[in-house]
Amino acid sequence: MTARPLNILVIDENRIRAAIIEDGLREAGHDQVTVVHDVSGIARRIIEVGPDVIVIDLENPNRDMLESMFQLSRSVNRPIAMFVDRADSASIEAAVEAGVSAYVVDGLRKERVKPIMQMAISRFNAFSRMARELEEARGELENRKIIERAKGILMTSRKLSEDEAYALLRKNAMNQNRKIADVAQSLVTAAELLGPEGLSR
Repeated sequence: MTARPLNILVIDENRIRAAIIEDGLREAGHDQVTVVHDVSGIARRIIEVGPDVIVIDLENPNRDMLESMFQLSRSVNRPIAMFVDRADSASIEAAVEAGVSAYVVDGLRKERVKPIMQMAISRFNAFSRMARELEEARGELENRKIIERAKGILMTSRKLSEDEAYALLRKNAMNQNRKIADVAQSLVTAAELLGPEGLSR
């Protein structure tokens, strides 16, 4: 099965530099390339184009231009390769925080465009996977805390052992075709509304 061709958006106010990037991408076999020279209203253009990857070239960026591009990076949730002519450590750090996948200083050459774009995609995917795993781990921890609280409520209100409380939660979850954490959350919510004594009646 062949992979779907990448839809690439190039943002560059300098037409000569944009042509270098576009040539590099087309020589690498990428045909779906859209080049935008005007950065005003760029968020709308990104929505219209719906790119898989964004390549931004800033020849001589000032602080405001960098900041607006970093804000864009935070909001689009796409792999972004950014070429700049010069940078200080603060702007490099800001680029990383903004989620720019590849930040290349003084490296705009046609033959480098493809490997840098591939690196941006790989980094973006790795970062997305880590963020997803972290979110899942947080959710798992939160679920465990809720189940522990629910067990404590049952142990107090029904005078059950810990194992019995868990078995009761699991039985209810199976009967209702729900997750144990969801049943536990319902019990915790009810206990907050009624108080543990109300549940023991």
